[in-house]
Formats: sequence, structure tokens, C-alpha cells
Amino acid sequence: MPSKLIQPEGWAPARGYANGMLTSGKTLHIGGQIGWTRDQVFESRDFIGQMEQTLANIAEIVREAGGEVTDIVRLTWFITDKREYLARQKEVGQAYRRVFGRHFPAMSVVVVAGLIEDDALIEIEATAQID
Repeated sequence: MPSKLIQPEGWAPARGYANGMLTSGKTLHIGGQIGWTRDQVFESRDFIGQMEQTLANIAEIVREAGGEVTDIVRLTWFITDKREYLARQKEVGQAYRRVFGRHFPAMSVVVVAGLIEDDALIEIEATAQID
């Protein structure tokens, strides 16, 4: 099976990248998602709001590929403000569990100087293994 592009229905088209690629081994590679809506609009300028939207975007891509959030095996977070992330750990955990429940895949958090979209405070890449 060649790789299959995964683009949730109704989402604005990705420009210059794919939101998700499903490979023959049923591994879903999810490109960096940020805290904007399916229409590429930031509804929140707050870190927690953008984080929750980012995770919801990932969950929607996984579902579009036929999986569930429990199929996610890896998350790589790119954040622009280490202090805010550390100061808001309780809220981070609450927002995370609202979207992913108590499923905790392998994760890394990387602090970056900035992201391509100026209003983005967080970007997350993911990998899922869909049976």
C-alpha cells in the first residue's frame, strides 16, 4: 500500500505539508499541529487554549485515519515559553486529559525560539499505530 494522505473532511487545505500520512504498516505520521481551528483560525491566544485545540486537531486526524487517541504512540511538543509551560502544569494536565484521557504515549517537549505561524504558542507532532 502506498502512503495515504489523511485530511479531515471540512479542514482548510494544508499548504506545503500534509496533516497526516498513513503508511502501509498502518503507522500514521501526523505533521506538526498548532492551536488553530480546522479553518486555520486562532480562537485562543492563551497557551492552554491553544494546547487543547492542538491536541483536538491531532485526535481528529487519528480518527479520520480510522484510529483512536489510544493508538497514539509518540508526541513531540514544541513550545515557545518554558516558564509558562512549567507554571501551568496543573492546567496542562487537565487540558491534556480532557482530550486524551489517561493515555500517555512517549513524549518529548522542546523549547523553541518561535514557530512559523507568529500567533502559535505550541506545535505538536504525533505518531499513531492503527490496527
